Amino acid sequence: MPRFAANLSMMFNEVPFLDRFAAARAAGFEGVEFLFPYEYPAAELRVRLNGEGLTQALFNMPPGNWAEGERGLASLPGRQAEFREAVKRALDYATTLDCRRIHCMAGIVPPGVSPVTAAALYASNLAWATEQAHPAGVKLVIEPINHRDMPGYFLNTQAQGAAVIDAVGRDRLGLQFDVYHVQITEGDITKRMEQFMPVIAHMQIADVPARNEPGTGEIGWDFVFRRMDELGYDGWVGCEYRPAGDTVAGLGWRQRFTGA
Repeated sequence: MPRFAANLSMMFNEVPFLDRFAAARAAGFEGVEFLFPYEYPAAELRVRLNGEGLTQALFNMPPGNWAEGERGLASLPGRQAEFREAVKRALDYATTLDCRRIHCMAGIVPPGVSPVTAAALYASNLAWATEQAHPAGVKLVIEPINHRDMPGYFLNTQAQGAAVIDAVGRDRLGLQFDVYHVQITEGDITKRMEQFMPVIAHMQIADVPARNEPGTGEIGWDFVFRRMDELGYDGWVGCEYRPAGDTVAGLGWRQRFTGA
């Protein structure tokens, strides 16, 4: 049975962020993830995790100027120093939160930058970042994101991601396989899951097309969750969806599709 982690950036928005840890635990979750923790002291987040007996499954590295549309720094020319500071900051949080997975966002490549230049910089930055993360017991993950939601994002397909991982090293870099993004960009979800399972280090879910909870769209979740088990995936599955209504009221999908 998949181990589900509530995404506190998207779920339980009925209460303030720091209260979502307790809300997630009350709803039966044992793990949580979120986009960015940096608005809050790591020690405060640790207190919330400890108080509820929760595991921090994942969070994202600082993405640059999110409000101005930046979505990561790893493939952006001229931002290497900022990228390295972001890596260090994320690892400080990971140590305090005892988190073993950090998502390193590739970024939206500026106009005029060639794909070859962006790819070389991306690989170089990831190689450096994994050298810092590996001794700390942290595995970085990279996530292909669909162009409908994030136009211009550098990394789009699972094959692209797997090639980068093989170049940098599977022992220190993994694939974040998001079912929602896979369905929009490529389809054939479970066949891609089978193909790339050797490099998958974290999974996320949301239904298509509206990015709501499983059962609200076009994906056959009974089969998807069954294949996760059959393929031996034992990592966390992040619930990175926007509830269609009240978060708790919408959690019936867990029983419906997995018996949880």
